This record gives sequence, structure tokens and C-alpha cells, in this order.
Amino acid sequence: MTHGPRLAGHRGVTFRGDAPLDPSQVEDTRGRGVGGPILVGGGGIGILILVASLLLGVNPLADYAGPDQAIDGAPSVQDCKTGADANKRTDCRVVGLVDSVQKYWSDEFARRGQTYHPARTVLFTGATQAGCGYASGAQGPFYCPEDGKVYLDISFFDDLRTTFGAQGGPFAEGYVIAHEYGHHVQDELGILTPGTGAGAQSRSVRVELQADCLAGVWARHASDTGYLEPPTDAQIAQALDAAAAVGDDRIQKETQGRVAPEQWTHGSSAQRQRWFTTGFKTGDLDRCDTSGAL
Repeated sequence: MTHGPRLAGHRGVTFRGDAPLDPSQVEDTRGRGVGGPILVGGGGIGILILVASLLLGVNPLADYAGPDQAIDGAPSVQDCKTGADANKRTDCRVVGLVDSVQKYWSDEFARRGQTYHPARTVLFTGATQAGCGYASGAQGPFYCPEDGKVYLDISFFDDLRTTFGAQGGPFAEGYVIAHEYGHHVQDELGILTPGTGAGAQSRSVRVELQADCLAGVWARHASDTGYLEPPTDAQIAQALDAAAAVGDDRIQKETQGRVAPEQWTHGSSAQRQRWFTTGFKTGDLDRCDTSGAL
């Protein structure tokens, strides 16, 4: 596993080169390992990815750096100054995406006469201590309501392509981050009440699909935040492809050889794509009501 800055690749410029980035919204703890047991906490893609990782033979402990062990030469998001940096480095792109997502929701809450309280994203390597307990990067990105933070090991973006078969790209990454911030929006609105059961119509699935829809709402308005160029059809396709890649049915088929809707916790590939599309086409969080038919 490499820990240096990663280049953005050839999938096209996403950020406006002169857009100023605010790295203070991202806590960079990469290079500092965490010891102790792993507890699954938070919401989002995380629990599903942890189960899939175990079934696919991925060791959740493999990336531990060890207690208080620093990695020499580890990059820092403090080097991320402009959108040009976000177009070159994955960690800077995370900063830009977080800035954009939070700018949109701050403005939208203000438009509705409400106050949005920003949530920091914690970048970590291997494992970290969150308010929800110790967490491994193998469980995927997650939002922890106990401390109101999003947690992300950016190696997940590689796993999204290599393990789960997604195309990847900047808007796939944007979908992942915006989905987790969708849970923070739910938390801010007082509607984040994850269910304990499973099944295609479960409360857990409805919470996750609503977060997908909220990610789509941000994508519709992403260019209005001043950080990103208007997304192309190809970039929206990246987001839809990522949503499909982490659908319960696709992961079950790959890991178990069969689909078991009674075990779903996040929704099928088709559902996840449909709700992201609903948010993107309407650009309205009020259209993200998943309490009815899914």
C-alpha cells in the first residue's frame, strides 16, 4: 500500500483551477496507526463493505501501522491550496469535494432558514479511533453520528475499482463522499435513525437510499458551489457506476453466488442508482423521501 500523493489520472479536469481550497475541513491523520480491537460504527457504505471485504478474503487488519507509528514522508492536505491541486492529487480532491459538499448544504440550509453545522472528514491510514469505536479502512468510508465526522481511508477508492469493479474517477469519489455527508445532513435534520433490521424494505435500506438521493442533489448543484466545473454525462455515469458497484445484490452475487433481498441493508444496485438519479434530476432534498415505495 502506497502512502504518497496519488495523481488524478486521465479522466478529465473536474475542479476549477483557481478555486481556493479550505483544508481545515479535513483532519489528516494518515501516518498515525491505531492499535486495539475494531468496532463497526457509523453508517453509510461502511458495514456493507466490511462484510464484503471479509467474504472476499480481504484482511481488515492488514493495513495497521501499529500504535503511534508514523510514516515518514506522509503527505498532508495542508499542501492543498487550489482546485489545480485537486485535479492532481487524490487527497486534495477529497478536500475540494468536502469543501463543495459543505458549501452546498450550508447555503441550502440557510435558504431554508436553518443552520448547517459543518462536519469534518478524517483521513486515516489502515485504522482509526472514531467516536463510534475503532474502525478499519476495510469497512469503507462511514459517518459517525457520535462525533459528527466522516471517516475515510482513501485507499478505498482503489478498492472500489479493483475489488468492487467500479470504473472509478473523480465523480465516483464525489458520490462516496457526498453519500456520507448525506448521513450528516440527515443527522442535522434530526432524521438519522438507522434501523437494526435488514431486508429490501427495511429502515436501514431507506436511510441509505436517502443518502444516495442527497448525494445526487449535491451533484446537481456541485458547479454552483464555485469549486467544480459542471459535471459531464461521463462523470455522472462514474457516480452511477459506483452506486451500482456497492449495491447489496451485486456484492451478494459476487461473494455468495446468490441474491438474498431479506439480508439487504443498503439497497440494490438499481435502487441506489435510481435514488441518486432522483436527487440529481430534481436537485431538491424534499424529493428524497424514501418513506414510501422503494
